[in-house]
Amino acid sequence: MDKATKIYIAGHNGMVGSAIWRALSTKGYSNLIGASSKELDLRNQQAVKDFMAKEKPEVIIDAAAKVGGILANNDFPYQFIMENMQIQNNLVDTALQTGVEKFIFLGSSCIYPKLAPQPLKEEYLLTDTLEPTNEWYAIAKITGVKACQAIRKQFGKDYVSLMPTNLYGTHDNFDLNSSHVLPAMIRKFHEAKEHNNAPVTLWGSGTPMREFLFVDDMAQSVVFALENRLPDYLYNVGTGEDLTIKHLAETIQKITGHQGDIIWDATKPDGTPRKLMDISKMHALGWKHRVQLEEGIQKTYDWFLENIESVKKIKL
Repeated sequence: MDKATKIYIAGHNGMVGSAIWRALSTKGYSNLIGASSKELDLRNQQAVKDFMAKEKPEVIIDAAAKVGGILANNDFPYQFIMENMQIQNNLVDTALQTGVEKFIFLGSSCIYPKLAPQPLKEEYLLTDTLEPTNEWYAIAKITGVKACQAIRKQFGKDYVSLMPTNLYGTHDNFDLNSSHVLPAMIRKFHEAKEHNNAPVTLWGSGTPMREFLFVDDMAQSVVFALENRLPDYLYNVGTGEDLTIKHLAETIQKITGHQGDIIWDATKPDGTPRKLMDISKMHALGWKHRVQLEEGIQKTYDWFLENIESVKKIKL
């Protein structure tokens, strides 16, 4: 891959997109392009076509999506399925129509069945029913994976899908109405500490197992996929290690310095019991994560403290 190759990163201002931009810039890629949501509405097919005709990228990395936790997925199912399908369909189809040879599509581990055997292998896709609390987002992402697979099969282009486990890191979303579990906990424990170590109430039982990947490690997997032609259409990206939500909460409590009680609200849903990724395919090709969980949480908390005034509210 030539360092002057024109690479369009969709969603370059988000947590994942900005990490990919940093990773590529660090490696010397000098022709990166992006457009904010105000500059380009990816849900608008004609706007995407006009942008591609003008910019003519050689590679597209799709890190753009409407994302959120259990609450957001439950409350806005239509937006989660429709807007994500609009975004990815416009990008994938326009890429094909304009001759883009390499496309990297990013999804999520929630594409796999709720009760699939653990750890999750790529071949478990579409073998059973999904987790109801985020099936809208999952179905949209599955159609993106399948669209890229279809192009790969029919046209022989290097369109590949990377499915990360739960991501966290700098530039994350800390809005309690729409964030994922790890950043939500960081904010809850921090604010409780600031209020005389008030008790922190968390959803569910604390027993589900979750795997977490620092976003800069995810970005390195994208660089790996960019610089190599991966032989298959779908790859899991993760650490291969998980822990209970209770253990996660205690780890974040320690890092933030909160010294109050943790209360588990068992009336709230737990979500999928376990979502550990089988990452043997990526390991066999030569990619492996580097940042351990406590180090990653510390980096994320440091960033949160530095940017606390700008991370309060995300509009849905």
